[in-house]
Amino acid sequence: MRLTVGQALVRFLAAQHSERDGRRRPFFSGCLGIFGHGNVAGIGQALLEHADDLPYLMARNEQAMVHTAVGYARAADRLATMACTTSIGPGATNMVTGAALATINRLPVLLLPGDVFATRPANPVLQELEDARSYDVSVNDCFKPVSKYWDRINRPEQLPSALLAAMRVLTDPAETGAVTLALPQDVQAEAFDWPDELFAPRVWRIGRPVPEPAALDEAAAIVRGARRPLIVAGGGVIYSAATDRLRDFAERTGVPVAETQAGKGALPWDHACAVGAVGATGTVAANALAREADVVIGIGTRYSDFTTASHSLFAHPGVRFVNVNVARPDAVKLGGATLVADAREGIDALDRALGGWSVPEAHRTRTRELALAWKTTVDAAFALRHGTPPAQSEVIGIVNAEAGPRDVVVCAAGSMPGDLHKLWRTRDPKGYHVEYGYSCMGYEIAGGLGVKMAAPDREVFVLVGDGSYLMMAQELTTAVAEGIKLVVVLVQNHGYASIGNLSESVGAERFGTRHRVRTPTGLDGDPIPVDLAANAASLGADVIRAADADGFRKALRQAIESPRTTVVHVETDPLVPGPDSEAWWDVPVAEVSALEPTRDARARYDAAKKAQRRYL
Repeated sequence: MRLTVGQALVRFLAAQHSERDGRRRPFFSGCLGIFGHGNVAGIGQALLEHADDLPYLMARNEQAMVHTAVGYARAADRLATMACTTSIGPGATNMVTGAALATINRLPVLLLPGDVFATRPANPVLQELEDARSYDVSVNDCFKPVSKYWDRINRPEQLPSALLAAMRVLTDPAETGAVTLALPQDVQAEAFDWPDELFAPRVWRIGRPVPEPAALDEAAAIVRGARRPLIVAGGGVIYSAATDRLRDFAERTGVPVAETQAGKGALPWDHACAVGAVGATGTVAANALAREADVVIGIGTRYSDFTTASHSLFAHPGVRFVNVNVARPDAVKLGGATLVADAREGIDALDRALGGWSVPEAHRTRTRELALAWKTTVDAAFALRHGTPPAQSEVIGIVNAEAGPRDVVVCAAGSMPGDLHKLWRTRDPKGYHVEYGYSCMGYEIAGGLGVKMAAPDREVFVLVGDGSYLMMAQELTTAVAEGIKLVVVLVQNHGYASIGNLSESVGAERFGTRHRVRTPTGLDGDPIPVDLAANAASLGADVIRAADADGFRKALRQAIESPRTTVVHVETDPLVPGPDSEAWWDVPVAEVSALEPTRDARARYDAAKKAQRRYL
């Protein structure tokens, strides 16, 4: 079949499917793109000609469209994603941040940046990086360290092997992330006689690896010897659809379950074994149990510094780890017993191997008492009645109360991810979507768009602060253009409140974190007179302003009832913190300083760092 490289690429993508547990689905639901001279005549033409095979969606920002694809992939449990195409030059490099986010979060996305001419007819062409060391270098080489697979298609003959390698990585739960295929603009338009087999429907089966027997015996022996064990449920539990198995396991054994950011929703918030978030942004209940735990069972977690409170949280002198993870590099962390396995299969195998074992009744009682005490703390934070403007915890509580059991909250950066991790009461495994692997400002609206596309029957609440909104709000226009309804809660606190709090804690006195007009003494004047609500309206969204908690609740209900993307704008007081997690995060403080707050912060840092340890 004679087609251009661009046409062959589109035909191939449309023929790819994933399958797990007997359910088959198209792997690519569409292609997001912004066209320029690097892709308009290649992939652009191919998407027009084959619109019935692979739908095209126009994006407004190249980084944002990668976030949209990532949001879609996460909502689809990594069983489906979208492709993203750009022109050469700045259109391509704008995607690098999105690529890093996808790879760090272990989420599949296919990036198709245009590239300079392979034939080099008139170097340098527009937007070419003219590197005197090698004319084979282009700006697309920037994608290499943030991609799980990278290739440049300099000849049509290279395309089939590159596509198969890309699919191998995208559909491998242990290896997935961003895949980049750089496409020189002349090669995209070049025709070639392709074998028909390239376009035949192809199914990529997502397997469920089982634990190795000897490793399972070791893990079971460690757990049977535990008196105060704790499960740390990570994103792998959600992606594996293992939440029901985890619930059954926890109920039978009595082991309490704490959740990472990606694993939040592994158990309903009010389950008898649920103790909520763990780590630097965790609950007092989960963190107390983590300090006491003699065995920690990590399931589908990569043990980030937030989860482990920078290796200060698991404080029992003889603590041991049992790790279930499909990715071996994560399974071997903290020196634990290693079960390289799918989360669902790993839970089932460990359950069988334990043979009816359960924790002492005293441990069940302590779990219930700690969880009840934390519930009281959250109730108080939600009902704070701070006044005008309200506290952020009140805003979160109102959204949580108005959201339905299957609705989704989306967030990524600022102080809200920490408060959401502690406070949000998740009732459904897919109801919590906070990007905290990269915590990328600007992810929220674009990522929420992807979530809604993957789950159109769910209401999607995007919570975004003013700092993050200013980074990337353009995809409101995409939502309006596509008729995709989002409820966006735009929290205005006139600055980078999260970093402001962190700055204050390390003795930097909120320097450079307030959105203020410059005066002779610095950026310490009145708030900048921006009107973000008016900005959102200018992008095509409906906008409702709220001044206090009661007005916000009324506005939110109105937005839920609306069929259109609606932004609810509310100011909050950045100086009212959420409940303390009673855990630490390692942020180094200046060792010497003329400022007394910095010296005091350094003293606190030195004291806290004594709890940090190495697990070998």
